[in-house]
Amino acid sequence: MSSNLNLLIGIAMGLNLVALASGRLPSLIRAAAMQGVVIGVLPLLMHSEFHWLVAAVSAGTVVVKGFVIPSLLQRALRAAHIDREMEPLIGFIPSLLLGAAASIGAIGFAGALPLRPEHAGVLLVPGAFATVVCGFLLLMGRTKAISQVCGYLLLENGIFLFGLLLIRSTPLIVEAGILLDLTVAVFVIGIIVDRIQREFDTLDTRKLTALRE
Repeated sequence: MSSNLNLLIGIAMGLNLVALASGRLPSLIRAAAMQGVVIGVLPLLMHSEFHWLVAAVSAGTVVVKGFVIPSLLQRALRAAHIDREMEPLIGFIPSLLLGAAASIGAIGFAGALPLRPEHAGVLLVPGAFATVVCGFLLLMGRTKAISQVCGYLLLENGIFLFGLLLIRSTPLIVEAGILLDLTVAVFVIGIIVDRIQREFDTLDTRKLTALRE
């Protein structure tokens, strides 16, 4: 069981690096979508017995993160007629190197923590730390609103991984609440993206500094 968990978490960590290294926005959206699917499957592997609430949250996570939100972002991408992040605040190679360093550092840091025995052999903690840091790198290092939304998605995936540490002691309704908050937030961000595009004919968030009153 732990080997399957580690394999999926390792894939999720690899997708962090794919997202950081990608200059094409469709590839970035696909990486975030694939990571959402991988993260959504994890709750099923952490329960030896079938439980309808776990299955419902897992299915909802896969559908929303893997299909609904990426389709909304792809739609916004087509409406904006953009394909690439041309002038990131942090370059793609530096972002990739920082993400790789964060992943290695997260593994070393997690090894020094006094984890419970059932968590010591899995990559939940380093995967969560690495995903949160990579999400922050996308949020801070990219200028296009859609790239920043993908960074927000990665950040939430890291929080979701942290939540899985307490999956046996806290109700999964908390995870469902996080998923609902994420969905609402992305819809709000979609409205903001539309407003930016109509006002400035671009999705560069640096243009927001031109707003007055």
